[in-house]
This record gives sequence, structure tokens and C-alpha cells, in this order.
Amino acid sequence: MTRLTFGLIVTAGAWLAAAPSQAQTFDPSYPVCMHVYTGASGGGGEWYDCSFTSLPQCRATADGQAATCDLNPYYPVNLPPPRPRHRRSR
Repeated sequence: MTRLTFGLIVTAGAWLAAAPSQAQTFDPSYPVCMHVYTGASGGGGEWYDCSFTSLPQCRATADGQAATCDLNPYYPVNLPPPRPRHRRSR
């Protein structure tokens, strides 16, 4: 029984270690992300640069590159407005 349990644990561990993991690629601080593509057949990869405040700003940066600009799906658009603070009069 001990060998079977050990075998199951090793198998499960190997299966979980082989599964691809992905970190969050979108920074929720900015509303626009540039998706950059590099190296179609020579390696490279792709990544997101979420440091833009507007689509025109992102498009100006992406001009001439293999990149597209998209709205950040993790940017909190529907936040309630901040509550007004009332100052006391003296």
C-alpha cells in the first residue's frame, strides 16, 4: 500500500509540474495595453506592455512595430466615484 501511495504522489507531482503556468500579463493600473509580437519563427515570443493612458498614446508607440493596442480587460472601469469630503468650518 505504501508503494502505491508513493507512486500516486510522484505521478501527481510530475503532472502538476509539467502543466504550464501563466502569470497575470495585464497590469490593472493603466487602461490600455500594447500587445507586442516578436520572432515568428526564430524564437522570441510576445508580451503585453500595460503602461498607456490612451489608445492614441499606445498607437503612437506601436507605430512601426509588430504590435497592437487594446483596452485592458483588468482595468477597473466601473469603480464608484470617490465620496466627497466635507471640511468642517471653524
